[in-house]
Amino acid sequence: MEALEEKEEVEKPPEDAISLNISDFLDELELDAEEASALSDESDFDWSSIDTSNLPSSYKTNSQQEKKLLQLADHFFQQYSHLCPERKPLFIHPLNECGVQKFVSTTVRPTLLPYPDMYYWSGCASFVCDYLIMEPLKCPITPPSSLYSPTTILKYQRGNCFDFAVLLCSLLVGAGYDAYCVHGYATLEMCSLDQTQELCPRLRKPPEVPEEEDPNKYRIKYPLEPQSQFVLQQKAKKEEETESTQEEEREEEVVVEVEKPKRDPLHGLRVHAWVLVLSGKRKVPETFFINPFTGNHHSTKDECFLGIESIWNHRNYWVNMQDCRKGCKELSFDLNDPFCWEIMFSESNKASQLPTESPENDTDDMQEEEEIDMSFEMPLSWVDRIKVSCREYENPFPRGKKVILYDKAKQEKWAAYANADGLVERLTVYADSDRTEELEVKEWFKHREDLLYMREVDHQTLLITDHFKPGHPLLLKAHTYTSLEPETGHTVEFYHTARVDGLWKRFETAKEMTEYFMGREDFLHMRHIEFGERDLGVEMAGVTAEANARPIVEIKEYFHRNPEKPADEDVEERVFMVIDDVIQLTYHLELHDTIASKVVFCRVIGREKREDEIFLSRENTVKYQPWSSEKHKNMRHLYNLLWELRAEQKDLKQLVRDSEAEMLNILMVREDEEANIKLTVSLYSTAKREQQHE
Repeated sequence: MEALEEKEEVEKPPEDAISLNISDFLDELELDAEEASALSDESDFDWSSIDTSNLPSSYKTNSQQEKKLLQLADHFFQQYSHLCPERKPLFIHPLNECGVQKFVSTTVRPTLLPYPDMYYWSGCASFVCDYLIMEPLKCPITPPSSLYSPTTILKYQRGNCFDFAVLLCSLLVGAGYDAYCVHGYATLEMCSLDQTQELCPRLRKPPEVPEEEDPNKYRIKYPLEPQSQFVLQQKAKKEEETESTQEEEREEEVVVEVEKPKRDPLHGLRVHAWVLVLSGKRKVPETFFINPFTGNHHSTKDECFLGIESIWNHRNYWVNMQDCRKGCKELSFDLNDPFCWEIMFSESNKASQLPTESPENDTDDMQEEEEIDMSFEMPLSWVDRIKVSCREYENPFPRGKKVILYDKAKQEKWAAYANADGLVERLTVYADSDRTEELEVKEWFKHREDLLYMREVDHQTLLITDHFKPGHPLLLKAHTYTSLEPETGHTVEFYHTARVDGLWKRFETAKEMTEYFMGREDFLHMRHIEFGERDLGVEMAGVTAEANARPIVEIKEYFHRNPEKPADEDVEERVFMVIDDVIQLTYHLELHDTIASKVVFCRVIGREKREDEIFLSRENTVKYQPWSSEKHKNMRHLYNLLWELRAEQKDLKQLVRDSEAEMLNILMVREDEEANIKLTVSLYSTAKREQQHE
């Protein structure tokens, strides 16, 4: 408090500039406060009816150390009220569920829950915001008169912002974070959990990293194209005229638009509690806020946070002495700075930092003794151990599911195994703010035996995309379709590293099929097949699609460059025109070439085709080969090449039929998986296994 007195003596600005003028605001906003308090009474839960008879004795009484702590807190509060009469009362020792005054720092119970996600701040924050039901403060401009224990809050799964913050801070401190509960002020949207004006986090795009261009001072600077100044002036005049006419039309026409949110009459006065996480521990690079209602991460410069009164953790209590006219943007979170933060109890480790040399006079001895006596060891928390069972952890939603409304979006969440198809989350994107016209739906699944984890449905294109985790029997990664009927347009992606042929994508329609490859030794990266129409007479006879296969019209293959071969011997494109009996080879280009080398083998007109016969002449061979090697000019070499191509064409036809059969098998398996959805139970999911056993 000495820092407070020095600050008061050094800086004495006019009271009108510092004071919040709360009394003036309350007179003007009395009706608004009554409306806000009326809205807060809509909750149908009566906290006065809870049973406190089975609570431990620490909930109902105070120990001697706790009584001393309350006396010191009262003394601190009296000094604070005397030195800062314009500030609002501190939130220091509210009543607990048993009607006993408890210091707020002792309400924080550091706990590390035995679940992997609870070791990280994101897991703790998501659990708190999902597990508890939000209740508004009875009066939006004053802190609550009571602060219940985290165990009671977990038992009844509801609470206000202070209850949320204390529970989250207890979990974060137990996980090793340097976390603090914050008593401050925030916007109406944050205090009332209104996210209808915000963009859904699932729809936020990651920030694009700008590509750094290498500066080159010797780069040629091309002259700009000459432009007529008269033409530019005329364009500017036309733009000004169009803008003026548009403004007039806007003023004349009455357009029904979504009204912007009106200015909150209680802006800057609405009390809110959240969590502060300082950098340092757990390798946190930067200090940040956590809104316990949403579990979202916020910067300390976020405009939604309008000011801070005080912060506390399980060890101490700090009062903010900085100006909050600009919100929290310019606040310093160096808690060791006495001019920014007034600490309630001097920490015991600071007493050891006093000089150990013998002082010159007795007054210095007295001052040192007083400083040492001022240190106070915070008593242990009176709250019982925080426990969350496996069943409670796996089913965090008290109402079965959770619905969050965003700007043009709606997010729904379910507990695992709540739905028979494994659905745990659904995000619906709308075209309008009233959420009437659906554009896209995304669904997330868990514990599916077919390893499906996400499904996207585009209502504009009617395309459905299923995404699979690694391990599917058919090595599926994604499947895009409009219907599970064959030859209706399917795009299938595979985990190519698990396949022998390196296939990672296949696109199939009734008339064509395209396959994409990666990491093949023959450098093949794409294969395109064109099909003809089936024989109508065979279809009318009732023959199956497998027996009446689509005729193959053309097969194209594309290869990457093989650096071990000369460009004139490395094929880039290979075309098999099956019906016309034409084979065309196109080779890669050398650095100095402009036209690629080609070889075309055509069918001889008037000669019948035989499978075991190859007829080669200069008439049915067209080539452009700027080669220096003599072997490429030899007809025997071309004969051997044509013989190899005939054999490969036969193998390619079989590969195409195998691809068609594989697609039919994929559709049959997917149709069966969707008709008979099965969920897997992990060996570590004890709660689900107990439920199955019962």
